Amino acid sequence: MPETPHPPADLVASFQHALLHWWAGNARDLPWRRTRDPYRILVAEVMLQQTQVDRVIPYYQRWLEAFPDVHALAEAPTADVIRLWKGLGYNRRAVNLQRSAAAVVERGGAFPETVDELIALPGIGPYTAGAIACFAFEQDVPFIDTNMRRVLHRVFVGSDVPERQASDRQVLEVAEAAIPPGDGWRWNQALIEFGALQCTARTPACVICPAQEQCRARPTIHSDILAASTARRGKGKALPFEQTNRYFRGRILDVLREREDGAIAIHDLGALVKPDYSADDLPWLTELVVALERDGLTAIAEDEPGYDGDAPRPLRVRLP
Repeated sequence: MPETPHPPADLVASFQHALLHWWAGNARDLPWRRTRDPYRILVAEVMLQQTQVDRVIPYYQRWLEAFPDVHALAEAPTADVIRLWKGLGYNRRAVNLQRSAAAVVERGGAFPETVDELIALPGIGPYTAGAIACFAFEQDVPFIDTNMRRVLHRVFVGSDVPERQASDRQVLEVAEAAIPPGDGWRWNQALIEFGALQCTARTPACVICPAQEQCRARPTIHSDILAASTARRGKGKALPFEQTNRYFRGRILDVLREREDGAIAIHDLGALVKPDYSADDLPWLTELVVALERDGLTAIAEDEPGYDGDAPRPLRVRLP
């Protein structure tokens, strides 16, 4: 992949002006933007991964009522954490969030402030570490999520459809060069907001975009998106979500969340998870619950041995 040139200073300056002016009139009033508490920002950033903002807000508020700080989350039963996460999807995020809280408690309850220290916490990747350093501690650090990557790539590199022309490393270099000194909090919030509301993946509002003059993708982005959409339709339909393992993983956790009486035999679980479940599905179901256990989302045990110690003992499954 060719080297991405360092963005010209005049292009950076004009885009900074356009974006921050847009932010001043379009920023949404979101609860995690009213705090500099690193725990609350961590909760928000983890919940916002692959989940829409409007959907996250009520979960964010309920979560903080149940687990107001890292100590409350670290000390909570993992089963309660998983139950409260119901409806957000990607349930492993809940367990990773608790692991991060436990690690902070182990170091005295204070969050580290540098990206390198934050990224060393379990369950925290480069984006989340950068977001905490910036949004909690107001550091001018570069980081990219899906929205930020799209905006920076389109403005400074060109069209990102059907494939990006620059690697994440190259886009991150652009991100670092584009941060206005001393204004990283506002700048990174604006990038995220602009990608979510204006420069979207499939319907960018180029006609009313304040960065038309700076954007290198503008001449071709709409035709590129149309061509990519046509190509996708030509490939046929994907497997319905209700037939995927991800769907059934969620169903398993939904069943376990509703049980207050402990473990359930795996055959009984199968009948509740899949209407046409049969004995032939046992290896498939076992593989799913074992994978969930690896992710910290279930606990598996065998029944106590009976008279015939050599007879196979059925598995029982519960929340951790």
